[in-house]
Amino acid sequence: MNKLQIITAAAALSLLAITGAQAENYDGVHTHVSVKNRADVDAEAVNTAAAPNQNVTRGSRGAEVFKSVANPDAVYANAVATAHAPDQNVTGGSKFNSRVVSTMARPEPAMQAQQATPAIAK
Repeated sequence: MNKLQIITAAAALSLLAITGAQAENYDGVHTHVSVKNRADVDAEAVNTAAAPNQNVTRGSRGAEVFKSVANPDAVYANAVATAHAPDQNVTGGSKFNSRVVSTMARPEPAMQAQQATPAIAK
């Protein structure tokens, strides 16, 4: 290390020591100022401690009550129609190279064009 770096480091450490030596003033013990008297505070503490479900996150004690707004007959009809739909749980991309024959459009013109073309001999 050269002398300039040593002097710079010493100056930085001395500045740090000077600023770190300053502390807050001690004002003594502060008096507590409250709007409520001791009896009111004690009664509030007892009521809060006896309250049901305190410190409980939502849904941690089981499922909440559910109130449906949908018409039950319409929901049932929709479920029956979905259950009777062809291939309701299968799509063309369900598996690699898979085909859902009953729901896919038939590419008949392309198939006929390929079959009508004669094979070229080499």
